[in-house]
Amino acid sequence: MNADGSRIEVLSVDDHPVVRGGVAGLIGIQPDMMLVGEASDGREAIQKFRTLRPDVTLMDLQMPEMNGLDALIAIRSEFPDAKVIVLTTYSGDVQIIRALKAGAQAYLLKSTLHKELLDTIRAVHAGKKTLSPEVSYQVAEHAADDSLTPAEVSVLRLIARGNANKQIADLLSVTEETVKSRVKCILSKLDANDRTHAAMIGLRRGIFEL
Repeated sequence: MNADGSRIEVLSVDDHPVVRGGVAGLIGIQPDMMLVGEASDGREAIQKFRTLRPDVTLMDLQMPEMNGLDALIAIRSEFPDAKVIVLTTYSGDVQIIRALKAGAQAYLLKSTLHKELLDTIRAVHAGKKTLSPEVSYQVAEHAADDSLTPAEVSVLRLIARGNANKQIADLLSVTEETVKSRVKCILSKLDANDRTHAAMIGLRRGIFEL
């Protein structure tokens, strides 16, 4: 609840109507909260935020038109005090760190219990940052890892799309030896057994999207 006794105003952003419906039902029965708006993609989220100026925004990451991370960056650049909770199915540590660097105050998985979501909304509204235990574990697990360079991420993305080294070399306008060297670094940094394993790790951790 706000200092003046008014309820915490929440904007829900998700491209799945079922998720938005669940959030609406949950918030609707809380005496200290009210859902003031919904959006189904990043662009709509920015427009709704400008109009409604909610206390807390729940933001999905994977959405059509404009993803949640880009929407978060746009909202925070225009409204630096915006309080955003990322609510997603993705637990990859790279995605989490990107969202936190972009200004998210919390990162929750959609599988979390309703009570955890409500407690997080109240905590973020009060100015606290919060991560669910699973998310904290993901970040901590890879905290000491060497991150991939942009060039290595480009190679990994092309591996995941089924390209052989020669095709990757042609696509990136580099030599095949350069690609082999980058693949070797990728396998080492990700502690992967082979190219396919590296691609799976990259997708799971949110290092790249297909």
